[in-house]
Amino acid sequence: MTFEDLGLRPEVLQALNDLGFEKPTPIQKEAIPELLSSQRDLVGLAQTGTGKTAAFGLPIVELTDFTKKHVQALIVAPTRELGMQIASDMKTFTKHVKGAKIATIYGGASIDTQAREIRGGAQIVVATPGRLIDMMKRNIIKLAEVQVVVLDEADEMLNMGFKEDIDSILEQTPEQRNVWLFSATMPKEVAKIAKNYMDNPFEITVGTKNTTAANLKHVYYTIKERDRYPALKRILDLHPNIYGVIFCRTKRATQEVADKLMQDGYSAEPLHGDLSQGQRDAVMAKFRKKAIQMLVATDVAARGIDVNDITHVVNYNLPEEVENYTHRSGRTARAGKHGISVALVSPREIGKIKSIERIIGKEFEKGEIPSGDEVSKAQLFHLIETVKTTEVKEELGKYLPTILEQFEDLEKEDIIKLFVSSEFNPMLEYYQKSYDLNASVSSRDRERGDRDAGRERGRNRGRNDENKQRFHVNQGEEGGLNKGAVLRLVCQHSDISSGEVGRIDLFREFSFFEVDKKFADQVLQGMRNAEFNGEGLKVEFAGDKKGGNRSRNGSRGSNNNGSRGGGGYKGNGGGSRSGGGSSHRKGNSGGVGGGGDRSRRRRRG
Repeated sequence: MTFEDLGLRPEVLQALNDLGFEKPTPIQKEAIPELLSSQRDLVGLAQTGTGKTAAFGLPIVELTDFTKKHVQALIVAPTRELGMQIASDMKTFTKHVKGAKIATIYGGASIDTQAREIRGGAQIVVATPGRLIDMMKRNIIKLAEVQVVVLDEADEMLNMGFKEDIDSILEQTPEQRNVWLFSATMPKEVAKIAKNYMDNPFEITVGTKNTTAANLKHVYYTIKERDRYPALKRILDLHPNIYGVIFCRTKRATQEVADKLMQDGYSAEPLHGDLSQGQRDAVMAKFRKKAIQMLVATDVAARGIDVNDITHVVNYNLPEEVENYTHRSGRTARAGKHGISVALVSPREIGKIKSIERIIGKEFEKGEIPSGDEVSKAQLFHLIETVKTTEVKEELGKYLPTILEQFEDLEKEDIIKLFVSSEFNPMLEYYQKSYDLNASVSSRDRERGDRDAGRERGRNRGRNDENKQRFHVNQGEEGGLNKGAVLRLVCQHSDISSGEVGRIDLFREFSFFEVDKKFADQVLQGMRNAEFNGEGLKVEFAGDKKGGNRSRNGSRGSNNNGSRGGGGYKGNGGGSRSGGGSSHRKGNSGGVGGGGDRSRRRRRG
């Protein structure tokens, strides 16, 4: 089957031909004909990278009347990054369609500019929930004539606390409109949306529910907690051409790991909620261009990342919510390509691996952290391959006689040994000091891991209030705050999952919420700069019998300012910075497989 067989208009086929698209993906084959012919609601269950955007985007283009100047299709996405990517794709699909206008609305950008796009006659709008609600309240956008509403990555939106916003948006659309819901997983909250707002939807599943791509390999490495960072570096060094995302659990850990990697000479940068939108955009632009090879990110910041050719996802820490593993691993093995998802786990986290296996329907492969000798071998052959494929400039010819004269007393084998040694000795010396980073798992560890996994499954079934810290917020319903907004603000600013937020109580002028006590300092610190509707929030411990109105000076510090030796080349801050090194070290020619030669020449003058 080709796109021509789907009955798309010539202008759209021309755009697809410009992109080099020839055959639809499985989800496109199933969704497009049905959406064009039946005008039914749809639930599509598929991972990122399966062609979801075209599956709903192409039917939207076909069903939109571009001679009219009002909003006819609304696409709602959880993050600015994903929204911008969808809008870019929609503009590409319609670039040959006369009169087509696509508007993108999201927070962190000028609302006036976005309002002009709406008033200019946009027929298709791509929006994030928060900014869309804001523009609805200001009567900038009207949804009375919307024919199609797409909820993309619906499970992500609900996990970020957007349920009430989604309810408000759908309630403002006509009853006869169609809802097309796309999700990687199918938790009960997503099923509720389908039940409440959809009429007998047909369901398309690519793979099986909550599973990851078939061409994605899952590997876990068991390490001691103190060896987490050295193990990360050794894995990176084993794969010189890696292009991946490293996931950490908190903003602090994300920044620390990124800082260490950059100090150790790796091509890496952080992506988390404490960065300004401009900084996040700049980091993502460099990552998409492969000017950096590793993105160190939190779950919240990485939502909506749509980058092809990612080879590895590394779970530096497993996610708090095991369901989020599906979203992390979905960043690789996209569009039929192969990928590897790596997890670093301590012995007592084995139970969490079992929980993830149940969710994704696949078993992890138990990996062994490579030895120093294995890493050295991989780096050596990468260096040799880089040398063999290096372009030789014609200008070198005039120096060649002198060069040959300098080496006339040496045999070919001796010359090769000298050149390789000059580049590779520091790495060999470094890994001579390495030690085994693999941790054994005792039967006691496994039993304890099983107990932890059981607690993980039951953690949302109710907890004793003594395990909760109650917070007071200085805004309430009068200021427009709702439970979804509170949940979203706490999760985004504190880097905790929605499952760790307990009871939320709303009053006219103030609010309360609860979180697990182990996250209390993290939440208090994270919420210091929180804003809602342009006004700063004052968040403090509630005046209960446990804590009064005490204030704390930030969260506890971390004594994680380096690693024990033996992790990876240049890993303890004292390794040589000349020669050797993997292609993902800073100072290379940018992009994958640069070889690092340029930086070495600069250091040598």
